[in-house]
Amino acid sequence: MKLFWVFGGFMGLMFCRQTDSFVDWNVTQDEDLHYSEINVFGYTNGFSSAPLMVGLTLIGGAAAKGAVCLDGTLPAFHIHRGYGSGANSWLIDLEGGGWCDTIRNCVYRKKSRRGSSAYMEKHIPFTGILSNKASENPDFFNWNRVKVRYCDGASFAGDSEIKAAQLHFRGQRIWKAAMEDLMSKGMRYAKQALLSGCSAGAVATVLHCDEFREMFPGTTRVKCLSDAGLFLDAFDVSGSRTLRNMFRRVVNLQGAKKNLPRSCTNRLNPNLCFFPQHIIASVKTPLFLVNAAYDTWQIQASLAPPIADPNGSWNECKKNHARCTLRQITFFQSFRNQMLKAVSGFSRAGKNGLFINSCFAHCQTERQDTWFAQDSPHIGNKGIAKSVGNWYFDRLNIKAIDCPYPCDQSCHNIVFK
Repeated sequence: MKLFWVFGGFMGLMFCRQTDSFVDWNVTQDEDLHYSEINVFGYTNGFSSAPLMVGLTLIGGAAAKGAVCLDGTLPAFHIHRGYGSGANSWLIDLEGGGWCDTIRNCVYRKKSRRGSSAYMEKHIPFTGILSNKASENPDFFNWNRVKVRYCDGASFAGDSEIKAAQLHFRGQRIWKAAMEDLMSKGMRYAKQALLSGCSAGAVATVLHCDEFREMFPGTTRVKCLSDAGLFLDAFDVSGSRTLRNMFRRVVNLQGAKKNLPRSCTNRLNPNLCFFPQHIIASVKTPLFLVNAAYDTWQIQASLAPPIADPNGSWNECKKNHARCTLRQITFFQSFRNQMLKAVSGFSRAGKNGLFINSCFAHCQTERQDTWFAQDSPHIGNKGIAKSVGNWYFDRLNIKAIDCPYPCDQSCHNIVFK
């Protein structure tokens, strides 16, 4: 996907001055739209200088533990060592990238970087929360920073296989193998640790947050950060629950039920426990949620997917929020209200943090332009990086919720060409 930034464009119903990113509208297959986030949002990292490129490391002992990608190849991560005051601090970022919920989709996926380490990039840029520059990542730049690659299709939660299709659903084992390998590489000595993730990786962060806490002694500061992971069990524009049906298929196909938090499965249908909204209030470890109130992935794939809009009456609105009718904007405002209701109990806990901005975006911590830059999105006088840092280090209690669209003029909205 091609994307570029346009500064000073006039967007929105009130013609607010905002910064918007444009991506090619080249998704034609319903299954692609549903199962691969890269089809729903493209991005540029917005860095002003060449980013640090970090090489791929295969997890050598994983196969013996049955911890393999969809196609049976070894799982992997990218690691850049910390130094100085960050030498004993660790940031683990779980990659996102949609889900696969049918044999057909998973077979297709295993021939990509989302299902096989054979197709993964050998080097990736570390930007945003992974940047090694203090000017781009003031609180975590010199930590040990790790990007764990996503190749199971069920947010690191599945544990089953389909031999006839040569599909290995081993996300839970990959999670454990990756953590064990990192502990052997020095993470067991961590004085501070942060587990983060974007989108499907954010779901994994919520699912595994308390497990992550249990890996360390009580003296270690351990917290978790979910970016664009607040997927809601919402009705789509046709009155159906597209995302609920998809998550149900993911959980059942990949054998994830037994790995979902018992605090949720003891009171709800396990299929609903893949939705973070039903888990966050019972997570014991301090958790911070970064989310756009008008999440573009959810608009595209959950609220107005092609199956719910066969006549395409939402196509222009999905491409560009400035083309939405008043009725469509009202629908999005209702979705925002559902999101705020979903976090109401969670937000009452002093240990937790929130940054919900009224933008049309998805994943804002890994992009340099939205994480920490001169014109980054902000609520009040605080951007995302400062808010996360203030919360992590207990400098401030952060519960930031934006006013409704279109009041926020600092957004980096995603617009499809």
